[in-house]
Amino acid sequence: MALQGHIQELSEKHKKLEELIEAELAHPDWDEIRVSALKKEKLRIKDELERLRSGVH
Repeated sequence: MALQGHIQELSEKHKKLEELIEAELAHPDWDEIRVSALKKEKLRIKDELERLRSGVH
């Protein structure tokens, strides 16, 4: 169950990053560097989730 908990935690972080990206882009003077960093982190988490999920099934 520890693995499932870790997957759930990463899924929540992924969702929060998506929300942060959307919020940042909603500002008229959004920061391209910040959005880029958030997207890279989101992609890193997505890759880890896929790796963990493929190991589970």
